[in-house]
Amino acid sequence: MSKIITKNLNLWYANFHAIKSVNACFEANRITAVIGPSGCGKSTLLRVFNRMNDLIEGVRTDGEVLVDGENILGAHTDLVELRKKVGMVFQRPNPFPLSIYENIVFGERIHHGFIRRYELDEIVENSLKSVLLWDELKDELKEPALRLSLEQKQRLCIARLIAGKPDVLLMDEPCSTLDPQGTSRVEELMRELKNNYTIIIVTHNMQQAARVSDDTGFMLLGELVEFGKTEKIFTAPEDKRTEDYITGRYG
Repeated sequence: MSKIITKNLNLWYANFHAIKSVNACFEANRITAVIGPSGCGKSTLLRVFNRMNDLIEGVRTDGEVLVDGENILGAHTDLVELRKKVGMVFQRPNPFPLSIYENIVFGERIHHGFIRRYELDEIVENSLKSVLLWDELKDELKEPALRLSLEQKQRLCIARLIAGKPDVLLMDEPCSTLDPQGTSRVEELMRELKNNYTIIIVTHNMQQAARVSDDTGFMLLGELVEFGKTEKIFTAPEDKRTEDYITGRYG
């Protein structure tokens, strides 16, 4: 079942045409990787799905982006609700300078005002369990989140998203600052999370895309050149440009 569908999606930064007539279907409860050389539009495409590009002056879009059948590019879209439903994990972990506990409940306090302590405790426990951090951190919840390792910080940021009950997790180069061991643990986490979430990941690491994703899209100069099952994209691509990129001829 398609969770997100793009139809003739175009995006411009002022006069620069950054995304060109992209048509794609992102399936629910699967991991989709978007790969391609630097500057090809991968992160821009990702940010369309929760309208983060709106924060950049001079951006305009046309076409459609359907999330659960609703066009989110419409003027009446509730951006707060959209960004709760379609959450984002950034390249560099960005925990707040608060305790581990307060990082996770921060959004709930803002959106819902007064919440009983036992409800917050439950949210924290469930969110940390979802990212496989509960056993590591359950006795350190009052400690500053900034003391955590990079990999723990990234998982904490995912837990903070999960606390808001999103449907979709957007991940923009989520392992680029991590060492191989940390990368492996976050990849393992992603495989676990896809049982409950739709995950779209932008990565420059083709080995990572091949390891963790079910589907892959290859972008070049703003165009979605090829999109399909990861195994097919990596072993039998239909477009020569995809083959050239995957085999290292450019990019």
